[in-house]
Amino acid sequence: MTNKEYADFLLPNVKHTWQEYEEMYKERNLKEGAIVTRYAPSPTGLPHMGNLFQCFVSKRFARQTDGIFFIRIEDTDTQRTVENGVSNILNILKDFDISFDEGMIDDNNEVGNYGPYIQSKRKDIYWAYAKKLIEEDKAYPSFITKEELDEIRKEQEKSKQRLGYYGRWAKDRFIPKEEAVKRINNGEKYVIRLKSPGDFYNTITINDLIKGKIEMPENDIDEIIIKNDGLPTYHFAHAIDDHLMHTTHVIRGDEWISSTNKHIQFFQVLGFKPPKYAHIAPLLKDDNGTKRKLSKRLDPEAGLIYYHNQGIPVEAVMLYLATIANSNFEEWLNCNPNGKIEDFKFEFKKMGSSGGASYDIEKLLNISKNYISRLTKDEVYDNVLKYSKEFDKEFYDLLVKYEDYSKSIFNIEREQKKPRKDYSKYSDIKTQVWYMYDELWNKENKKYDFQNINDKEEIQNILKVYIEEYYDENDDKDTWFNKLKELSDKLGYASEVKEYKNNPEKYKGHVGDISMVLRVALTTKSMTPDLYEIMRLLGKDRIKDRFSQIN
Repeated sequence: MTNKEYADFLLPNVKHTWQEYEEMYKERNLKEGAIVTRYAPSPTGLPHMGNLFQCFVSKRFARQTDGIFFIRIEDTDTQRTVENGVSNILNILKDFDISFDEGMIDDNNEVGNYGPYIQSKRKDIYWAYAKKLIEEDKAYPSFITKEELDEIRKEQEKSKQRLGYYGRWAKDRFIPKEEAVKRINNGEKYVIRLKSPGDFYNTITINDLIKGKIEMPENDIDEIIIKNDGLPTYHFAHAIDDHLMHTTHVIRGDEWISSTNKHIQFFQVLGFKPPKYAHIAPLLKDDNGTKRKLSKRLDPEAGLIYYHNQGIPVEAVMLYLATIANSNFEEWLNCNPNGKIEDFKFEFKKMGSSGGASYDIEKLLNISKNYISRLTKDEVYDNVLKYSKEFDKEFYDLLVKYEDYSKSIFNIEREQKKPRKDYSKYSDIKTQVWYMYDELWNKENKKYDFQNINDKEEIQNILKVYIEEYYDENDDKDTWFNKLKELSDKLGYASEVKEYKNNPEKYKGHVGDISMVLRVALTTKSMTPDLYEIMRLLGKDRIKDRFSQIN
């Protein structure tokens, strides 16, 4: 039996030869230097922050080189595949502005000329290349059972050998063709394994674009390439896919480094040119002084749904990921506060090459504050309206009822050189401005902290004199503040803070204490945006009503 006949027997009814597939998947017509990369998830669950970071990096390098960023679904592990797994992945990535040039667009449909983009539909392609290896005596059928593999492992452990199916332990690679055919005809199950040409004692060097030179042993394990269900293993399938889809760069987490010798070997035995590799360091969390990987189980911020539920702007998340992706992005952003991520050129050499990148949710929220502070009042209104519609119907109804008024609230200290930075996420906003809405004010169990002035009669007197003698809703800001100074002088408080500090014994307090009484009486808070703007929006009747509630 020739090797070709053997291959036809082991893998019958293949529609096309590997040579025909080479003709079908022509080189891409892209400019020199264009990066073609991919995100290749399994439809077994939702993406996490590490996946989003990988997508962000891959997308940016593809976009800035006029390349291609595609999604390929690696679903050969059929037992773990979940219903609507592809759509779930695509929908949550879409929420973070991750779009693809090619690939699956839902569970059943795709775009692009290099598909199918789901591995379970590429079985014939994998078989064609597996037949190629069998014909070249580089692959063989293996009948070894799980129990036999366990026995080999026990022997290797006992004799302190490396674990794995290799060399003299790979007994099935020596089975004659005739015997294999007979066993198959008798109904024995089998897989197809690579006849590894590697020597563990030889070293290969990988020129990683992020980590530099990585040395590791050649792979000598006879890896399974086709499982007994007819589907390929990940290691085999991805090499064929990346070759036919003309992937130039494999950008992935550094947990894959240890498998890279296997992957390069597959490219070599198949006669393919390997892509360039860029292994991204993991995202780390500071846990009581020790660093550990960000965990979906332990850290809510590791799950992407967290940002949606909290109302953290997608744009802020992406800006934060950019600061992790390149060490010089933050400096660039400080110099270009209104700059867009698309204006910055990312470089592999500027990515962290060792350890891992600290994932700091507080830093992300600070970036988010800066981002929201630069939005217009209309943008803030639209965003918080959308968030509240899903998460807070009470606030949503108020925003709809008082649209112009709400926009005026959001505009306090916004249109200025250094805008106020109160909001780090849209879920913050109601807790920051609730006192501006009578419906919320009236139902609140209010607690007032007037700070330095605590005598109730003194507080009531300040409020009474102010509203009866000094408040005029037509005053501009300078006039308003000068009247606060006049009120201070009249009631025995220093109209200048500096004067009070120089002569504290002469005064009850200073103008800041007076304004604090007004602020707390109107909002219950000691820290608020501009008090003049708050009073201007509330108007005299509502101010009088709130002052009357202080007793």
